[in-house]
Amino acid sequence: MNFGRVSTAMTTPFDEHNKVDYGRVEQLVNYLIDHGSDSLVVAGTTGESPTLTFDEKVELFKFVVKTADKRVPVIAGTGSNTTEGTIALSKAARDAGADALMLVAPYYNKPSQEGLYRHFEAVTKEVSLPVMIYNIPGRSAVNIEADTIIRLSKLPTVVAVKEASGDLDQMTEIIAGTDDDFLVYSGDDGLTLPVLSVGGYGVVSVTSHVAGVEMQEMIADFLKGDLKKAAATHQRLLPLTRALFAQPSPAPVKEALNRQGILCGGVRLPLVVLNDSEKNSLYEALDQFSK
Repeated sequence: MNFGRVSTAMTTPFDEHNKVDYGRVEQLVNYLIDHGSDSLVVAGTTGESPTLTFDEKVELFKFVVKTADKRVPVIAGTGSNTTEGTIALSKAARDAGADALMLVAPYYNKPSQEGLYRHFEAVTKEVSLPVMIYNIPGRSAVNIEADTIIRLSKLPTVVAVKEASGDLDQMTEIIAGTDDDFLVYSGDDGLTLPVLSVGGYGVVSVTSHVAGVEMQEMIADFLKGDLKKAAATHQRLLPLTRALFAQPSPAPVKEALNRQGILCGGVRLPLVVLNDSEKNSLYEALDQFSK
């Protein structure tokens, strides 16, 4: 399965009481599809998965699948720090109509590389949906090493990796050691162009909430060989990306969307909304980008 070049790690819109607001979810899904998103990741890190309940995730999967209506693939974030829990949520996502799964490295446990392999293998044996592995050592406290990703790529349903290690050498090793149809996505917006340059395919993005069209243009220019123009867009995007990650995500991107009238509400504790000073810094970056 091809998830496109720009997959958006979608926020989960809340109402004034921090409950999932499905009217706002519908608006956001349609907005993202119309503004450069080739696929949507639901209930990932940006979707505040650690604070969503099992039932909330399942309802969210069902609703986004229905709203997307096959216009773009819907990738369900079903990974957790327990293998049994990951399998249970993955089965629920399959039954909800999700097109694929995104499975994060089991956090907190700090498993060995063999433990990581067996965890993902166990899920693929129970659920036959395409799988995007999600490597984010800064949050999971464990790095899925290149050799392990290469080994996992040989499982029939493991088709991609979202690489948020920030390690271009590791990504290069993965690209060199996997088949051409295994897709490596940058998990860091600011590394999208460098990852493409070493053979990566695209990005699973937060910035695409507010700059999806520009990210698509940057990738298209790179692919047609206009490296100067692609680099210029990368340089223009970088201050915006930094502003969107200046505070714990997804508080900044939710604020950016709220300002645009794409209401997403606040964030659930332990995250907090931006204070006035943080908002002003974000607004400056948004205004500068839009000039």
